[in-house]
Amino acid sequence: MNVLRQLQGFFWAKRSYLYLSILFLAIATALGLVTPILLRKLIDDVIMPKHFENVPMIALTVILVVILKAMMQFLSGMLGGRLGNYLAYRLRNGCYEKLQELSFRYYDTARTGDLMSRLTGDLEAIRLFIAFGIPQILNTILMVIFGAIMMLSISWQLTLVTMISIPFLVVVALRFENRIHPAFQEMRLALSSLTTSVQENITGVRTVKSFAREPYEVDKFSEKNERYKNNQIFASTLWSRYFPLMEMLACVCVVILLGVGGTLVIHKSLTLGGLVAFFSLIWYIIGPMWNIGYLINNYTQSEASGERVLELLNQQVDVKDKEDAVTLRAEDVKGHVTFDHVTFAYGNKLPAVKDIQLNAPSGSVIGILGGTGSGKSTIIQLLMHAYNVTEGSIRLDGVDIKDIKVQSLRSQIATVFQETFLFSSSIRNNIAYGLKDVTMDEIIRAAKLAKAHDFIMEMSEGYDTIVGERGMGLSGGQKQRIAIARALLKNPKILILDDATSAVDMETEHEIQSGFQEVMKGRTTFIIAHRISSLRHADEILVMNEGQIVQRGKHEQLIAKQGPYQDVYHIQYADHIARMNGNAGEQVSS
Repeated sequence: MNVLRQLQGFFWAKRSYLYLSILFLAIATALGLVTPILLRKLIDDVIMPKHFENVPMIALTVILVVILKAMMQFLSGMLGGRLGNYLAYRLRNGCYEKLQELSFRYYDTARTGDLMSRLTGDLEAIRLFIAFGIPQILNTILMVIFGAIMMLSISWQLTLVTMISIPFLVVVALRFENRIHPAFQEMRLALSSLTTSVQENITGVRTVKSFAREPYEVDKFSEKNERYKNNQIFASTLWSRYFPLMEMLACVCVVILLGVGGTLVIHKSLTLGGLVAFFSLIWYIIGPMWNIGYLINNYTQSEASGERVLELLNQQVDVKDKEDAVTLRAEDVKGHVTFDHVTFAYGNKLPAVKDIQLNAPSGSVIGILGGTGSGKSTIIQLLMHAYNVTEGSIRLDGVDIKDIKVQSLRSQIATVFQETFLFSSSIRNNIAYGLKDVTMDEIIRAAKLAKAHDFIMEMSEGYDTIVGERGMGLSGGQKQRIAIARALLKNPKILILDDATSAVDMETEHEIQSGFQEVMKGRTTFIIAHRISSLRHADEILVMNEGQIVQRGKHEQLIAKQGPYQDVYHIQYADHIARMNGNAGEQVSS
């Protein structure tokens, strides 16, 4: 119950629904006791003495009791359902809000399918238990108490004899719970892994098909499906052992009841009506004991699911606002960025960047060049406060970004990532993402600057064209230009282009760069690129290698001296240099 106590805050505001649901269910249970009493009266006071004139009254009473009991059960179910839906709504919102709060570090290892499983299947198991499981457990306790009291009032001797097998029922139920709980935990993990496999395959279907790896994916899925199937079979095996044993113990109770009870009737120690009533009441004891398996099943599933949901809700947020963090006013932000001896490492790994020093005045353009894993993107992510620096500090206009509210900081930054992500919506909504009260003219202007307007207008629905999931249906260059337009529309003080033109051709890149010249005015711009053509106009270029700055300066300075930058230049412009040397040779010979 510790897990449910931790989830209490999500439904406690509507605890009156829970109390009323339990109350109505308790009334329905109490009304159920009327039937055995009427049976006893019918046999002992009507049939045996042949007073048949009382039959209509007893029949009418039974009908009224049944109707009233049905009403109580309806009210209990309705209120329980409302409580469960309220809990699911609050819990779903809480989990989603938590996902928005979690920093990049969490998503570095999180699996989408696993998260989807927690927000759907796990959450539904919790909802069902809170809505109906808790009232049923309390109702089971009441049934046993009420039934035992009524049975004792009829014959305490017969009650004690028939209760012999009850302790065995309880022991079997408890042993079952100890074994079924780990089984359900493993089943949830297997389902999460299965969901993740499906999600990854659908997302990467183009890669799968391009490498003709469909058989491999089928085998991988079958392996995970086999694991889930085996967990289901194991749980079913536990159930198949549990129910026959519970039924056998229940039948033992009934056999003892009929044998001893019949003897008491023969010896006039118990009336026939009392025996019939007692037979009805015994199921008030055996029924709950038998049904306890279902209750344990529901509780165990909800507990296993609750543990997974709480694991998400209790995740530590690495990057969060300090209590005295400030909110930036857009009109006051200049965009002066400073890195002061910044070092950062992912977890326990070696530092991704080491001792980075950078001074980017307002309106300057900083280019970053380096190979894969050199730390280029890490610098940008640290500037966005996606991670906390290990050593040193990053300042915006002289204020440490740790002292600025994260949302306020990022509202002044627009980023175009190398891996472009578009939402399943219209092109217009994708460009205007996150902004309110944006005019169509502003959207078109941003699209024109990103050289996206022409191909958008060629589509059947223009800016209202719906793009597929993750931008499916568009080329890599088209998606990247829409992402650039989205960033430009934000009108940020700091613009980050993380290899933003890698998916476009050289001609389009030149056109986009020309548009950037106007956009970059008055903004601090960071350009990460593999092409020197994207960086040559930067005020300062940083050349990265193994997390360190190995060269820095303007294009003309770096190309004039030996080093990594010159090497990259010669590789990228080998044909151009050869043509220039060839032309120079022809002029000398002439």
